[in-house]
Amino acid sequence: MRFPRTKKRLNELQAAEIAAAGIQAVRGPVRDACTVFDENAALLHAPDRLWDALARREWARLFGEMRPLWRQAQLLVFGHAALEKLVSPYKSITVHVWRVDAPWVDPRTLDAWLADDLKPAKLAAKPFVPLPVLGVPGWWPANEDPGFYADPQVFRSQRREAPAQ
Repeated sequence: MRFPRTKKRLNELQAAEIAAAGIQAVRGPVRDACTVFDENAALLHAPDRLWDALARREWARLFGEMRPLWRQAQLLVFGHAALEKLVSPYKSITVHVWRVDAPWVDPRTLDAWLADDLKPAKLAAKPFVPLPVLGVPGWWPANEDPGFYADPQVFRSQRREAPAQ
């Protein structure tokens, strides 16, 4: 099994939430985040400039002007559903990115760090950033064409907050 400590931690968090609140019609933010993580997370260590563009969904900048910075990044798909989708890839596969603060060499070290980083408060705060994974340079030949990123159904702009009433 890949990432045994992280999988154990996700199970512990789910069990603690169920013990505290029982099984309800709605799971709650921590259980929701654990499910998203297990099914669809990707782990990314990247330069801050890359992170800022990703968080703002500045796709043209992220995959155009900043394309060379991706060589300094590490991206690993964690979620089992995301991995299954990549068996038969299509353009709109979007992962939920979890930020990794330092580069990793050894998967066991990453597993230990990640298991420790999964805290209820962090999960409840919705720390994920969406990433159309096949837009990452080197992940799909079609993304060599700048027109690949002109699809607003896949490369969506950031939602604007509703004005306060």
